[in-house]
Amino acid sequence: MIYLDNAATSLWKPETVIRAVGEAMRHSGNAGRGTHGASLDASRIIYETREKAADFFGLGKPSQVAFTSNATEALNIAVKGILKPGDRVVTTVLEHNSVLRPLYEMEARGVELLIAGADQNGQLNKEQLKEMAAGKARMVICTHASNLTGNLVDIADIGAFCKREGILFAVDAAQTAGVFPIHMQQMGIDILCFTGHKSLLGPQGTGGICVRENVVIEPLKTGGSGIQTYEKRHPKDMPTALEAGTLNFHGIAGLSAAFDYLNKTGTEQIRTGEHRLMMRFYEGVKDIPGVKVYGNFECDERAAIVALNVRDYDSAEISDALSEEYGIATRPGAHCAPLMHEALGTVDQGAVRFSFSNANTAEEIDHAIAAVRELAG
Repeated sequence: MIYLDNAATSLWKPETVIRAVGEAMRHSGNAGRGTHGASLDASRIIYETREKAADFFGLGKPSQVAFTSNATEALNIAVKGILKPGDRVVTTVLEHNSVLRPLYEMEARGVELLIAGADQNGQLNKEQLKEMAAGKARMVICTHASNLTGNLVDIADIGAFCKREGILFAVDAAQTAGVFPIHMQQMGIDILCFTGHKSLLGPQGTGGICVRENVVIEPLKTGGSGIQTYEKRHPKDMPTALEAGTLNFHGIAGLSAAFDYLNKTGTEQIRTGEHRLMMRFYEGVKDIPGVKVYGNFECDERAAIVALNVRDYDSAEISDALSEEYGIATRPGAHCAPLMHEALGTVDQGAVRFSFSNANTAEEIDHAIAAVRELAG
């Protein structure tokens, strides 16, 4: 199989990540639930992973990193733990349902929701976003890169705007964490939500929320914490405030090893490799008769994603043919990005998404180009 579905989850994982998960399952106990060696070992690895995440994302304070099961949980915490009836929140048409559905829930509870649009290439209208938010918004929340088009959002510019306006800025980094540099302090990001299983090259079931100090978020879940047992209310201090119950320690151990791999290899090297393969594919398919490619490819800064359609075929038909006849894994359909499909005019057809990894090869890309050419013909 040629795996070109890395925007859904990275298939290739470093051997060090795989070993770390196995070692954690063999030897470690429940962090914060005892003073014996197995429990303390788990606590130590979790704290070290907080340190690595805080450093990797330019947060600065490890205790402000709370681990979650994925970016979806982190985004739910950010949205539901801050917004109250009467607040205004601004987001974009680029968003995944992990952002949109929690926002729709809050809208039903009395939060004012405004959504900034995009052009025909799926590029965000930043000025509209700023007009909607200026002087009135409690929060701006947006993706760093569209999971459909790969278009990147200038989060540093939006972060600087939000800082000037006194608006909380939350970023969904599901598609970019691990491959694009993110520095929360320098970019003015108050809340960063990430998942471990995509470009961070960690296990599924891992993720986190990084919260700037002095930003208070009400917990999504309450329960056991290992501390303050006799208190009726869940502890308010980070990270315990957002971490009720037993953490996915085995996954976090793998995530720790993934941070080590990324720091050693260098995200720039990984990003350059992915970008080269993406552009090789894009250049090979963009002029094929009957093929329509979506997104802005004039900008070098973009996620390694190419979404396309072939003539008027349903995207699922093309994706199935790629898998069954050519051994190529892609993702068709709506990609949990309904507003982006509305903006692109692809609601009925969907789109076939090719998403690339530095582990792919030029030969695999050329095979995928040839497959698209044959299907289009």
